[in-house]
This record gives sequence, structure tokens and C-alpha cells, in this order.
Amino acid sequence: MKTVIVIPARYASTRYPGKPLVMLRERDGTAKSLIQRSWEAAMAVNGVDAVFVATDDARIKEASEAFGAQVIMTSETCENGTARCAEAATAGVFDADLVVNLQGDAPLTPAWFVEDLIAAMAARPEAPVATPVVRCDAQTYAHFRADRAAGLVGGTTAVFDRSNRALYFSKEVLPYIAPAKEAEAEGEVFHHVGLYAYRPAALAQYASWPEGRLERHEGLEQLRFLENGTNILCVEVEGKGRVFWELNNPGDVERIESILNAE
Repeated sequence: MKTVIVIPARYASTRYPGKPLVMLRERDGTAKSLIQRSWEAAMAVNGVDAVFVATDDARIKEASEAFGAQVIMTSETCENGTARCAEAATAGVFDADLVVNLQGDAPLTPAWFVEDLIAAMAARPEAPVATPVVRCDAQTYAHFRADRAAGLVGGTTAVFDRSNRALYFSKEVLPYIAPAKEAEAEGEVFHHVGLYAYRPAALAQYASWPEGRLERHEGLEQLRFLENGTNILCVEVEGKGRVFWELNNPGDVERIESILNAE
């Protein structure tokens, strides 16, 4: 399959304006923007034909081209990353059998997450969309619980059926685990990784549908697929000791920097 990675990035984030250009520093003082670190994560993936940053902002375009990225300019009307990928796919810049959306706020995405996702789509040709999930370890589960206790919207959880087809995604911690059983929580909660692989036809369909009710309430773009009866394959990937976290809130900068330094 000819596979292309698109990194959607917008400056006007509701929760964190200017997020793609926030600098992340390593212990030795090396500083790189969030979008550059996400692009570097994409460039480390094997079996990909091209990587593009898709944005509507000249500042992100300029910064991305400065570190060597190919950029596709998209409209300001793209309401989320999937819509931006759909528009990028129709820009006439590339032709692909599979479009991977590696979101611009996920610099900790290991290459094997993407490689496993691509392999799953090759093995399941009937799947229109796929996304990775990771079993929460104790540290990640604690992060989820801490964010919710503080009233913050942090990571997303996924629940799926026995065929690994998604049942629901939520910014709440699902499934609910009673306090008395929290010792059993490790391995029972799945962290949804903000990474998608789409067949071009599924992307085109997505762009034709209006925003869904659940999508609007949760603020989760992938729910539009479920609300329109399109299956999403959940692909379990191994953390291999790596802590995965997206940059959702300003407080996540320090968390991600600490993970980068630990690695």
C-alpha cells in the first residue's frame, strides 16, 4: 500500500492557542517546537512514502519548512484533524492507498505504533479506519485520574468489542472502575492514541457528514465515524516501557519534557 502520513496542525487551538509552536526542551537545553518533534516522530516510521504537515497558518508553515517538512495549506474551515487530512488528500499533492493522521500534539508516538497500525490495515482490508490503543499502566491510569480530579480534559479512553471494533471513545475514564476495585484497573483501561489510518473512501465520506451529536459533546472527531455506522478497528499496540501522552493542556509541557528526558 502506498502510505502517506499527514500531520494536521492549527494555531487557533481552543484549549491551547499556538500549541504547535510551543517549545519542548531537553535536559541539555535543546529546544524544538511541538510540531517539529511530531514531524520527527513521523519521519522515524518505516514503510511510509511521504510525510506532510497540513495547516492553515502561515506561522506553522514557515516554521515547518524551516526544519525541512513538506507543507500542504488547508482552509480555516477544517474543524478537526480528520477533516484537515480529508482536505489535504484532495489537494492533488499526493496519491495514496492509506492516509495516516499523526496529530501534531503527539511527539511521543513511537514508530512501531504507526507501523503496527499500517500492518493491521493491510491484514484487515475490510477495515475503513483504524486507530491504536494502549493498555494503561499504573502511571498512565494515575495521570488520567489526576486530570479528571482536577477538572482537566486529558487523554481519551476507548472501549471495543471482541472483534476489536470500537464501541465508544470518551474523555472520561472508561470503563468505570469502582474505588474499591482500582487495584484491578491496570490493564483494564485502554488509552486511545491520537493516531488514525484511513482508506481514502472513508476520508471522503467523513468530509461529507455533518458534525455528530456525540462528537460535539465529547469533542472527539472519530465519533463521527461511529455515529454514521462506520467501523473503527482498534489495534492494541505495546508500550514497551514507553510512556505515551499527548500535549492537551499547558501543564502537559512539563510532563512531556520529563518523559523526553527520561528516554
